[in-house]
Amino acid sequence: MTETSTPSADQSLDEDTPPISANGDTEPEETDADTDAESGAKEKKAPGEGELFAQSEIAADYIEGLLDILDYDGDIDELVSGGRPVVEVVGDRLEALVGQRGATVEALQELARLAVFRQTGTPSRLLLDVGGYRANRRKELAAVAKNAVEKVKEHGEPVRLEPMSAFERKCVHDVVNAMSGVESESEGVEPNRRIIVRPAD
Repeated sequence: MTETSTPSADQSLDEDTPPISANGDTEPEETDADTDAESGAKEKKAPGEGELFAQSEIAADYIEGLLDILDYDGDIDELVSGGRPVVEVVGDRLEALVGQRGATVEALQELARLAVFRQTGTPSRLLLDVGGYRANRRKELAAVAKNAVEKVKEHGEPVRLEPMSAFERKCVHDVVNAMSGVESESEGVEPNRRIIVRPAD
């Protein structure tokens, strides 16, 4: 992928840390795309906080326009967190903008990233949250990960979790990697990519 190409949904730039981990997910999102984009190219300077905040402002304007078209009310906050631009939409009756298992918010995030790319020419690792969905989902996934770890330690056998988005996989990997005696990796292809938790070698 060249620097002038448009990032696709398959090249998710989530979800929350840039380095590629042993489990194959660099997501929170989100990724191998960051590495692919730099392959054979000179190392680029990481964007500063001012540039990241500008990206969040562009995305916030785009999301605000969508909300107006869809006749949804919501307060929009733009910020920089964890070295990436973030847009948060808060308000009542926003469930439809989240969708089943966050499918709609993921799609809106990709559209907002595309809006940033079109205006700046730079791929963005923007994170969009609606109605606190991501924060709540992180808590749920932490419980799923801990339960899987307990089963692995009790039975000594790998545990395969249900298919998850890149954001969800990143949340699970973070929990598993913080525990001793177990490890996790992703297998399969989207949308059926899933995590396996197994005893550490």
